[in-house]
Amino acid sequence: MATPESKVKDKIKKILKAHNVYYAMPMGTGYGNAGVPDFLCCVDGYFVAIEAKAGKGTTTALQDKNLQQIKDSGGFAFVVNEGSLEEFEQQLKRIRG
Repeated sequence: MATPESKVKDKIKKILKAHNVYYAMPMGTGYGNAGVPDFLCCVDGYFVAIEAKAGKGTTTALQDKNLQQIKDSGGFAFVVNEGSLEEFEQQLKRIRG
């Protein structure tokens, strides 16, 4: 059975595919970097990171740190849940110009 967060991820994938966006989803294993966003994307040469959350789920301090580092490095970072999918898609369109 799909979890609420996996349903959000599926909707994000659908948006990214509809806009021809390259993305990768790093696997959370003991060998990876903790706190890395769920999606790492390239949008017309821009680095875009997306952390998916369901409902009122919130980011951890480590996730916040990673998202801020991406922004500080000139990339775009988003936290997306069911209620912000449309807004995320609009932001994606703005990045594409």
